[in-house]
Amino acid sequence: MTDFIKACINANKEIYSALKEGFDPSWFEKTVVGAGGDVSSRLDLFAEEIFVKHLSSFGQIESEESGIIGEGEEKIIIDPIDGSSNALSLFPFYGTSVAKINAQGVLDAAVVCNLATGDLFLKSDTPEVQQGKLFSISFHKPETVSNSEIGLFEKAYAHSDMVAALDREKLKFRAPGAIALSLAYARSVKYVLFMGEFRIYDFAAGLALCEGLEVIVEADYVIVSKDKTVAHRIETLIKETK
Repeated sequence: MTDFIKACINANKEIYSALKEGFDPSWFEKTVVGAGGDVSSRLDLFAEEIFVKHLSSFGQIESEESGIIGEGEEKIIIDPIDGSSNALSLFPFYGTSVAKINAQGVLDAAVVCNLATGDLFLKSDTPEVQQGKLFSISFHKPETVSNSEIGLFEKAYAHSDMVAALDREKLKFRAPGAIALSLAYARSVKYVLFMGEFRIYDFAAGLALCEGLEVIVEADYVIVSKDKTVAHRIETLIKETK
């Protein structure tokens, strides 16, 4: 395990432990519009500060909250809290995502953590994506469900036509509200669908964890599935509803 991955895990451990002690009332306060276009909460900024402390020595950080932080040949893209609205509603599907792009422009490390469950997903110096628990030293291949019954549709609330189309095709889904986490769980669900503006903070780490799956990326939608037929079936529905 590389020093960078260890630093990411340590940052997640610190954030996880702080959250388990109880949400500080100040974390619910909203501040200003962040670099990613959303209003940052003090929880987002708290998590960002911890990541900067642990990761700034590895390169320049690009955060969804504060934008560019520091300098360096390598770029580290972070979403300090993926699914912050979930977190601030105490809904247990929120986490963090980190991706590192080396000096040659290659994404060579990715870490996504579910802060509600401690599930940890990483891709770095091993040939395959690894899954484990935040406070465990044991990792394994990501859990795969061959006959998944549901997909995950991020931003479903903004695409009623597509919701209806999926319903007609009996492609059940849930809309959990944390894109990187949804992508991390892509092997255990039927599909992951996102429709909307593509932002690097949301996808850099998550898509790196989808290696070996069918991945379709366009300017206004992303589809991931372990079943190529399902992925292209969904893409056809998108084109039909436009």
